[in-house]
Amino acid sequence: MLTNKCVLIYDDDPEILFLCRAILKNSYRVETLERCDNVIKDVESLQPDIIFMDLWIADIGGAKATELIKQNTSTANIPIILFSANADIKEITKNTNADGFLAKPFDISLLKETIMKYTKS
Repeated sequence: MLTNKCVLIYDDDPEILFLCRAILKNSYRVETLERCDNVIKDVESLQPDIIFMDLWIADIGGAKATELIKQNTSTANIPIILFSANADIKEITKNTNADGFLAKPFDISLLKETIMKYTKS
């Protein structure tokens, strides 16, 4: 059942984006981006209910993009889940004010649970 919730995923790996879209497309509107050079403009335009942010995304990187989103008054309340295989993901989550993290490789049920938890869907 498709909801009106939007999931925005930033990742530089097209295969991860394809996989996430395939997993979620029957339940959510899924938007995917491989770059974060216009992160505030993108987020304001797409109006996501949750953002999954890879740390190694092109241009400014996921940590800096997360900080920018959280510092902007029009986007600060959108939950951001860091999405990475980085061993320091817990610490980076705290340092960037992200709302949580999902370690790669990820479990499909945990991906869905995370969306439901942060969007109340």
